[in-house]
Amino acid sequence: MRISWNWLRQYIDTELTPHEAAAILTSTGLETESVELFEPVKGMLAGVVVGHVLECAKHPDADRLSVCQVDIGSGEPHQIVCGAPNVAQGQKVLVATIGTTIHLADGTSFVIKKSRIRGQESNGMICAEDELGLGRSHSGIMVLDATAKVGEAASAYLGLTSDHVLEIGLTPNRTDAMGHYGVARDLRAALVHRTGSPVELKLPSVDAFAQDGKGDAIAVEVHDAFACPRYAGVTLADVRVGPSPKWLQDRLLAIGLKPINNVVDVTNYVQHELAQPLHAFDADTLRGKRIVVRMATAGETFTTLDGKERRLDPLDLVIADAERPACIAGVFGGAESGVSEKTTSVFLESACFEPGTIRRTARRHGLNTDASFRFERGVDPKGTVFALERAALLLKEVAGARVVSAVTDIDNTLKHVPTVAFTFAQCERLTGMHIDHAAMVRALELLDFKVVKRDTRGLVVEVPSYRVDVHRPADVMEEILRIHGYDNVPLPERLTAPPVLHAALNAENLAAQLSAHLVARGLREIMTPSLVNGTRCIASSIATEHELVRLKNPLSAELDVLRPTMLFGALSAIAHNINRQKRDLRFFERGRVYRTTAKGTVETDMLAITITGRRSRERWRADDRRTELMDVKEELEGMVGRLGLDAHLGLVPKAHVLLNDAHELTINGRHAGWIGEVMPAQLKASDVAQPVFHAELEEQVLLDACRGIKAGYAEVGRFPSVRRDLSLLLGSDVRFDQLRDAVFAAEKKLLRDVDLFDVYQGDKLAAGKKSYALSFTLQDDEKTLTDDQVEKAMGRIRKAVEGVGAEVRS
Repeated sequence: MRISWNWLRQYIDTELTPHEAAAILTSTGLETESVELFEPVKGMLAGVVVGHVLECAKHPDADRLSVCQVDIGSGEPHQIVCGAPNVAQGQKVLVATIGTTIHLADGTSFVIKKSRIRGQESNGMICAEDELGLGRSHSGIMVLDATAKVGEAASAYLGLTSDHVLEIGLTPNRTDAMGHYGVARDLRAALVHRTGSPVELKLPSVDAFAQDGKGDAIAVEVHDAFACPRYAGVTLADVRVGPSPKWLQDRLLAIGLKPINNVVDVTNYVQHELAQPLHAFDADTLRGKRIVVRMATAGETFTTLDGKERRLDPLDLVIADAERPACIAGVFGGAESGVSEKTTSVFLESACFEPGTIRRTARRHGLNTDASFRFERGVDPKGTVFALERAALLLKEVAGARVVSAVTDIDNTLKHVPTVAFTFAQCERLTGMHIDHAAMVRALELLDFKVVKRDTRGLVVEVPSYRVDVHRPADVMEEILRIHGYDNVPLPERLTAPPVLHAALNAENLAAQLSAHLVARGLREIMTPSLVNGTRCIASSIATEHELVRLKNPLSAELDVLRPTMLFGALSAIAHNINRQKRDLRFFERGRVYRTTAKGTVETDMLAITITGRRSRERWRADDRRTELMDVKEELEGMVGRLGLDAHLGLVPKAHVLLNDAHELTINGRHAGWIGEVMPAQLKASDVAQPVFHAELEEQVLLDACRGIKAGYAEVGRFPSVRRDLSLLLGSDVRFDQLRDAVFAAEKKLLRDVDLFDVYQGDKLAAGKKSYALSFTLQDDEKTLTDDQVEKAMGRIRKAVEGVGAEVRS
């Protein structure tokens, strides 16, 4: 939410600086994330002044140049060489003096220096409007009114004023602060409560609102009082559509809005002033001179302001005329009923819509507008007519409009005023501090809460209509505390904390453990969209059409299904980084994959690991080799080992539609995921030109396996361990896990660890053969091993590996 400081000060008279105000607002809960300087013209034309051309003669050596003597109010005239065809004696002009920085529209800039142009000295520049950022014309210099004062700063002559913009990180419940007046109300409440200064809050007056005559009034009907609890409108005639005055344009530009025309700009202005969206219809386009607030009919189509034809849903609320929709209520206007340069009659709408109805419609059509942003969160139903009259008065001022009808106000809102009761003891217990009871009342009254009952125990207050989020005693206490100031909550001398009890393992803390482990291993967590391209999913055979979970109203045809695999998002992240010269990547992501089965849609929590590039950063002591599939396997083994599942992990070679050299991951014999090298076709589809290795695990399988493990304690061995090595010749299809399982089954008592420390495959071995070098660690917890015990154990280990098809070489 962008708040203009100059605009805000229309409602509250204060000598605070923008940064001081930002600090106070933050302490009230309106967190001000930044304060930025806003300049309507970059540099504010510093160094540019009004000049008077005293003499203008042709350049002796250039037909298209003139040599001018210009008075800039500094005493002696300045000679300036000018190339503009319209420069003439007697003109008042804008002169950039020596040292001035000129900022051009293309973002470049240059400094005015004393120079010689074709042999003539030039001490400045007479400027055209595009050179100063005041327009686009470069046909000649700007010629000012003859009354312009020589030497006056250009910014002062043109009325340019800088501003500061406060960027407020608004929480969804604070709809009352979605306009400048609401923010001013909070600032004033904090100032008065904390300092006692008599700061006044100035609400714009609408006392001058009156009907100016009769005209073709627009009749209004509301067919759905639940979806539209209040609807107000008024008709204006003799409207002259054109550019807005400078003050109005400056206000909108400061908060990042582009001025369109005076009618639309007024509706935007009031929306950002009072947090009440408005809409202006071209009254002459409304058939039957009637407005009907109704639900759309099935199959009804409507063309919005962006030129797109949209098929409406029966749950969409529309503002229609006698024959067709003219606007999607609270969301977006129509192309045919919008205000244009030809508009002379306007029907102005101000309404209160049911938030859920607007939210569903906005999501259904993929629209997110300033109006829907406010209506989705709830607007003040009592402010509807006030905002309408405020906008009508502004249109009279800036567009010459006449009010030719009375205000139509169809009000079906609940007349019950909500109240909240709380005790002072509750407030003290919740806030952790004692606040004077009179100070509580004062803080609430500054926020328009009305105290209807007060006794020694507590208060009963009426909630103002604009605070649609206040329902409970805790909500009212929060209002007291934030005006009192969160920064004023004292820190106790002693802090106490309850003992930390470790809850049973669940999905949340398992995920935290996995993430912490992988980050410590040098992987970076990524978050990619859960929407992917359905055509690619089907083409890659990762899912059939019936298995895909499709969106009914996708925002993009390229992102139309929920992902059946984590791979596509990871590849997109890798391509993004490679395009920015980051090629050595180690990613992990936690998320869900989706699939339609006979039992319905199944959502599965997954953990994905994706690695590409070099194994480690380029260093003179580092191993500069490329990542291999075994690097991903190493990360998996380290991770499951961290969970105590290393003895339960299995890898079985098995074909996969997206991965080469794929292995199915199992834990306790249960399918847990996949690991492999991404196929070239998938790399090409993602514009990745280097090998990528990928693994996916089902988190629920990990969680179930962890729950089945009982943690135990073993004393550190007091007796020395013994290591023995074996060199094996075996078939290329024999896996290390087969050897490991076989030797642990053969020697259960003394064998503590087995490791593979060398692998050889090459022309020195027969085809289909490879060589492994294994190390075995033996230890007895009760005594020192003897040579005889070691030899007997190794004998059992030799027989075990030979049983798997290995030949012991040494």
